[in-house]
Amino acid sequence: MTFKLITWNINSVRLRLDLVKRLLEEYQPDLLCLQEIKCQNDQFPGAEIAAAGYPHIHVRGQKAYHGVAAVSRHPIVDAGQRAFCGKDDARHQHVTLEQNGGPVTVHNFYVPAGGDEPDPAINEKFDHKLKFLNEMTDWFSQMTKTRREVVVGDLNIAPLENDVWSHKQLLKVVSHTPIEVEHLDRAMAAGNWHDAMRQHVPADEKLYTWWSYRAKDWSAADKGRRLDHVWLSPALGGACQKIEVLRDVRGWEPKPSDHAPVYAELEL
Repeated sequence: MTFKLITWNINSVRLRLDLVKRLLEEYQPDLLCLQEIKCQNDQFPGAEIAAAGYPHIHVRGQKAYHGVAAVSRHPIVDAGQRAFCGKDDARHQHVTLEQNGGPVTVHNFYVPAGGDEPDPAINEKFDHKLKFLNEMTDWFSQMTKTRREVVVGDLNIAPLENDVWSHKQLLKVVSHTPIEVEHLDRAMAAGNWHDAMRQHVPADEKLYTWWSYRAKDWSAADKGRRLDHVWLSPALGGACQKIEVLRDVRGWEPKPSDHAPVYAELEL
């Protein structure tokens, strides 16, 4: 069977609820994972989303900041979350769905952005980001590699040269610094994760999921970064048959998110 999955940093689900409902209607995913929902659990617009055909919902919210949510056509048979760095700041959740061949667990992450200065000695936000990635690495190394698992979300790092509009100009900019890339690479290796996006788009091609609000015409300037990711466990390494950055959604009005959704189809 084909399992359709979308991950999207929505940058406030209540502000952009109409965009979420439009995405669900046009693309009909089995599961939509959202990051930066920016609301508490009881403020999440669950009734509206259930009415759109997605009655199975797991939310890990937080007042005004962060927060992740998963909305599904199918029953969620297990769900939970992990607190990283001793903070209960709603940056991770996992949901398990019973699919063809057994359960599939999807981890939905919103990794700390890291602030502006890429020096953990003087920037607490950057220090937090690196420690968060270290905890991801330790946790992934303990996971059973035979399980069918997926990591999605805004990981806030563009690891490859062609994941940014200018490798040279962004080497000292948070999200593309060598130390961040090294930490992300370790996390990926610890779980033997497969980078599904780069399985379908060669590493020598530009690939972005985020464009700044600061650009007057973001599409024409095209100064993007690939901050959003889809990783597959070894048991699902060859399952992804299609993956696409839904670039047009970045321009949906009113009030677009600065991230485009990533759409993936897995054969399970």
